Amino acid sequence: MSPSGLAGMFVPCDGGSPDFEGFTLLMPAVSVGNVGQLAVDLVISTLRMPKVGYFYTDCLVPMVGNNPYATTKENSMELSINAEVYSLPSKKLVVLQIRSPFIKDKYKPFCQTLLSWVESSKCARVILLSSSHAYQRDDEQLLGTPLRYLLTPALEKAVKGQIQELKWKEMEKVAAYPGISDAEKVLHIPGGGITKLLFTESCSRGIHMAVLLKFCSEGDNIPDAFGLVNYLNEWLQLIKIRRKSFMAASPEWEIPDPSAQWKIPSSWRLLFGSGLPPALF
Repeated sequence: MSPSGLAGMFVPCDGGSPDFEGFTLLMPAVSVGNVGQLAVDLVISTLRMPKVGYFYTDCLVPMVGNNPYATTKENSMELSINAEVYSLPSKKLVVLQIRSPFIKDKYKPFCQTLLSWVESSKCARVILLSSSHAYQRDDEQLLGTPLRYLLTPALEKAVKGQIQELKWKEMEKVAAYPGISDAEKVLHIPGGGITKLLFTESCSRGIHMAVLLKFCSEGDNIPDAFGLVNYLNEWLQLIKIRRKSFMAASPEWEIPDPSAQWKIPSSWRLLFGSGLPPALF
């Protein structure tokens, strides 16, 4: 079989065949600020999810590196590649982490092969964590929270009540020809990578998919990642949020402190490179 024919094929670590039937597949888009990828890092690290396989694909730039979730000197020597799969059966959760950008013109083959795998593995739903350029918001999108969601029609029927209870804000459609005509509205996710393509393909194939995204800008995107993973946790309840008490006049108030409860992976120490050499000064 040619490499293109193998694009997106799941390869288990131990040669077995993990059962993902009824699982939620969580994955990032490679999008502005890498926010989805950073949020997925927090999920894998906090839940201590074991690696169960990888995707053999010619759609992503090849890469290899050390274990990004190392906890000891021994497991820091383990290697990681561009698309790896982690699983936690107790929560019926499977995670695909993507660590490199897409090769030009490979977006569509990747999306099609990924969705075929989702169908064959019988995952119950897919949740895509993404981001979009804050500076390209329209007037309506500037109001309120920078977090948005999208649901395919198939998933909307199943979870509409839950989402309404959360009081989340759906991603708005924007004018196809801004400043000329507001008659035609389209879904526009600038900086979102494969987000729009994967979502529209899922709609046409009847796949249960949700997109959770945050408007942001390039820079230090760690706060954006915490914001997005906390948004996800409101729905999936992956971790329990302990409450921190403090005295403010009377009575005693309790506030959630969610970000402190996610475990930052060891690889984040090198997120901005090493420090400046003292010899420079």
